[in-house]
Amino acid sequence: MPGAPARGSLGRQAVGHEVPEPVLELNGRTWALDPSTTYTIGRDPQGHVVVEDPRVSWRHANLRWVEGSWFVEDRGSTNGTFLRGRRVERAEVVPGTELRLGNAVDGPRLDLLPAHAPAHGGPTHPAPATARPVLAAPEHAPLAEPHLPYVPDQPARPAPRPAPPPADDEPHHPDGLHRLAAGFVTRIGRGPENDLVVHDLQVSRRHAEFRSTRDGHFEIVDLGSHHGTYVNGRPVQRQVLGPHDLIGVGRSTFRLVGDQLEEFVDTGEVPFSVRRLAIAHEGRQTLGDISFTVPERSLVAVIGPPGSGKSALLDALTGRRPADRGEVLYNHRNLYRNFPELRRRIGLVPRDCGQHEELTVRTALTYAAKLRFPGDTKAAERAARVDEVLYELGLDADAHKKTGSLSDGRRKRVSLALELLTDPSLLLLDEPTPGLDPSTDRDVMELLRDIADEGRTVLLVTGSVADLALCDHVLVMAPGGSLAYFGPPEEALSFFGYNCWTDVFAAFETYRDYDWAARWRGSQHYQRYAAELDTVAPRPVRALPGPGRAPRPQRWPAQLLTLVRRCFRVLFSGRRFLLLMVLLPAVFGAVSALIPADGFVAPQPPARYNGGAGLALMIMVVGASLSGAAGSVRQLAKERAVYERERAVGLSRSAYLMSKVFVLGLITALQTAVICAVALSVRELPERGLVIAGAPAVELFLPVLGVGFVSMMLGLVVSALVRTERRTMPLAVVYALVQLAFTGVLFRLFGNPGLEQLAWLMPARWAVGAAAATLDLSHLMAPWDAERPRDLDPLWDHTVAQWTFDLAVLLVIALACCFAVARLLRRRDREALLD
Repeated sequence: MPGAPARGSLGRQAVGHEVPEPVLELNGRTWALDPSTTYTIGRDPQGHVVVEDPRVSWRHANLRWVEGSWFVEDRGSTNGTFLRGRRVERAEVVPGTELRLGNAVDGPRLDLLPAHAPAHGGPTHPAPATARPVLAAPEHAPLAEPHLPYVPDQPARPAPRPAPPPADDEPHHPDGLHRLAAGFVTRIGRGPENDLVVHDLQVSRRHAEFRSTRDGHFEIVDLGSHHGTYVNGRPVQRQVLGPHDLIGVGRSTFRLVGDQLEEFVDTGEVPFSVRRLAIAHEGRQTLGDISFTVPERSLVAVIGPPGSGKSALLDALTGRRPADRGEVLYNHRNLYRNFPELRRRIGLVPRDCGQHEELTVRTALTYAAKLRFPGDTKAAERAARVDEVLYELGLDADAHKKTGSLSDGRRKRVSLALELLTDPSLLLLDEPTPGLDPSTDRDVMELLRDIADEGRTVLLVTGSVADLALCDHVLVMAPGGSLAYFGPPEEALSFFGYNCWTDVFAAFETYRDYDWAARWRGSQHYQRYAAELDTVAPRPVRALPGPGRAPRPQRWPAQLLTLVRRCFRVLFSGRRFLLLMVLLPAVFGAVSALIPADGFVAPQPPARYNGGAGLALMIMVVGASLSGAAGSVRQLAKERAVYERERAVGLSRSAYLMSKVFVLGLITALQTAVICAVALSVRELPERGLVIAGAPAVELFLPVLGVGFVSMMLGLVVSALVRTERRTMPLAVVYALVQLAFTGVLFRLFGNPGLEQLAWLMPARWAVGAAAATLDLSHLMAPWDAERPRDLDPLWDHTVAQWTFDLAVLLVIALACCFAVARLLRRRDREALLD
């Protein structure tokens, strides 16, 4: 768009030539406009034109000179900017133009008059960049308290004094009205064919219907939507509506008033409040009566020494671990009561980036979009949203680079992009800058500053205090989980009476028994920022309905297909992994083929036994064991952060597990085929098989495949148990060595009490048993005891029943491993409270 401001830039653009100075009028007051200044309009006392009307957003619109004309640009306001009765996002304004803010009919009116033409015959005053007249609607008085200094070249900051909290769960000032006709059906959805179209990718194309009942009421009926339809925060399939019910569809909330449907759209400008939040664990206070309010479009940093409850506060604010007492209010709605509906409007960026380093940035975002958006979302719609996020975060140039090749700062941007795909209004971050150099640290903080200014509320827990000046507010936690300060960062050090944060944290450590919370509650800062919130009596939280599990954006088969495709893409993008997976089975097959032997048949006289047959078979089985375990033992450990992040947005645990089993099972089958093909290519085989008469090679392949698949499943068990992938590969090698010892080929296992029973737990024991039954290995190899040649290994009996039993045991072990992995993943969910 010509003349549009640079992406992410909040600086002002000056105009170097002289132009006429038109006059801006509001409520009888006039100002001459300077083309070198971009004027901010809204309720923010730090802005240029301050309008005290509740329908006007904090930073509602901009008025600026672009290439010879004045343009008004709406900044994502809740109630809109109207030009000649029509809501606009950006429009040219000329002398004689009438603008309305917040309402097309009776909202505050701004007029642009010709240059040197005073309104109502009054004088016209120049409007320099520092002029910020407080302009009130007739029924509202201007703010009485003094304003902080304003610097026009810096991002505007919200006023430090929060507004009194309104009643819970009560939306204000609808963005639209829709009439429901008795006897008719009103369909709502994303598709243009609906009666009520909601432009939100989290809404299904045909989402729900409003239907009139016989007794004159209306009901809402969900049409099998992917993200669900909610009434008063809880998911419903069909429910008759009352006058106070709130219906949630995506980012829109509806309320029935008579036969009219009021619509409230969550545009991102949402305040966020915490009232007397408290948590106790095992009789010890983790959080104690925390209260604060975050205005819309704000950046807030939470800092404090270790053990001050920062992580507990973040968990409580996300709704994953509700507090024992108190309330969290998202846009004046109780988060805990409405968590199933509101959870998708809150984005959580974990400390660990949680990314597939083998994928390119665009590919990673594309798969994330598939898992987050409804299954009926078209590929073009997903691609457009991915492009928007890449552009917003400045990742265009990195779109085709692998995330693992990016710098730490760029990877943090990718991590943010994963959350911004669903356009959350509230963004919470856990330690976004740990271990980053100062330059990268500042880059991330400036990015968060831009994200807040562009229409979101951002709260981060951080251990870095270098760039707190970029924040609107800082929240300081004291040891024991108490609130020691909340307010502007530039006033924080003077509040504590120190010159640097090092001294503040040292004081926390030195005076651990000091009541920092009491000092805060006795301060003027408390009266300005939190006193009004503490007037509300705290309420218990545990009695409220649980948050419930996140609805799945895709149906189970669609999720499985997406996960399978991504798993293949990840595996085949890692060259080292591919090289290992190809070379390892080929090497084991070659080693087996090099063992001197006369094939897998009885030797010709005068030789009586074929001693090398057992060793060659053992190498094949151990090779399959190591190949299967090596391919899977890292998978779940390295994706731990990815899994937890996607579970929070509706990932199916069973679909995730089955995708791993399918992909890794197929790779294991190919590896086993390579081992058998190389090893058997130089061996003479029996003319007939025991079970598959015409295909003895296939009959030998099946036990080797069985041990490879079981080893793959055991690798997943190990991967689900450990927290880091560094420990996994040595465990796979140890596992293969143990299998080597318990094949029953190196030494006698049967007839040894204790040792024989232990060997029953080893997959290689049963795989060798099935293959030995096919080859009749008991008579092919020399007996263990020459004096007792009939004392044969029972697992090697040359019978169909024994061969079948050996494979059946392998199947049982594989199923047991699958069950164990599922339980371990469920335990992981419980640890993260995602189940």
